[in-house]
Amino acid sequence: MNEVEKILAELKKNNYSPIYYLSGEVPYFIDLISNYIEENVLSEEEKAFNQQVIYGKDITIDSLIHYAREYPMMAQRRVIIVKEAQELSRTIAQLLPYVENPSPTTLLVLCYKYGKIDGKTKLAKELKKYVYFEGKKLYENDTAKWISSYLKESGYTITQIASQLLISFLGTDLSRIANELNKLKIILTKGTEITPAHIEQNIGISKDFNVYELQNAIGQKDIPKAIQIIKYFNENQKDNPIAMITENLYRYFRNLFIYSSSTGKSDAELAREMGINPYFLKDYRLAAAKYPLRKISFCMEVIKEADLKSKGVESGSISFYDILKELMVKILN
Repeated sequence: MNEVEKILAELKKNNYSPIYYLSGEVPYFIDLISNYIEENVLSEEEKAFNQQVIYGKDITIDSLIHYAREYPMMAQRRVIIVKEAQELSRTIAQLLPYVENPSPTTLLVLCYKYGKIDGKTKLAKELKKYVYFEGKKLYENDTAKWISSYLKESGYTITQIASQLLISFLGTDLSRIANELNKLKIILTKGTEITPAHIEQNIGISKDFNVYELQNAIGQKDIPKAIQIIKYFNENQKDNPIAMITENLYRYFRNLFIYSSSTGKSDAELAREMGINPYFLKDYRLAAAKYPLRKISFCMEVIKEADLKSKGVESGSISFYDILKELMVKILN
């Protein structure tokens, strides 16, 4: 059972903490916990007088402490949820007196997204006495495991290629991935193994023309296939933004650099360092035979240049297609 599951399990048993500090790089987990508290701790009748959802930019620490100190009305407890609590980062140290002596009848939930409080501060040390969650940045392999687990809970499975398709297209944004998977669960019967065909038919990600397939074409130096894919991207720019393409390609060559420069490591160690499923190491093994380290470094540089050009830096009026075509020529030659 992971940390999020443990927190939710305690909440479901009505074992409450006076303070929930939810932080880190994965907003999905922060929302999952805070939404459960918002929806389930108080009854609908109790929420009217005892539950407040506040945004960090709209409140001061003094006001927050005042609300948290108020007594519940016709209920056992109050719930105060501070969304976007990172907006209070400059003054949040002033919350220390409350954290040292919190109200036993209040659940104070601090949703501190895309960052965290300095762990060396007195405030952080006091917060750690309560529910203290710090979500770490997810890598592709972490995201793939989460996708499998998320689907398994509902009685579905997914192929590794289909999972990689989602990650290549949506990144590691679990909220977006969950949204697309929920659409599939409505359409597909329980027990279905989700394949690239399901994703193409129902989500709109082409199983043949996507960043993952472009990476494979590059790794195999399959020039006709790579050009075919970027032509498809050019015709479907809205669904294939250039920033997503360059980000994925840069990560691909970064991983290829790790693979090629590592010696004496097991497949498990390599996959962990690269943040990928060991299943995909075979693709990197084939690509490593075609790309020496110097060429890999060069590819990473020209991908950076292409990304800058797509943002208008020293690009003049060069088109979407010309940026990608020029990039493919530099990488594949």
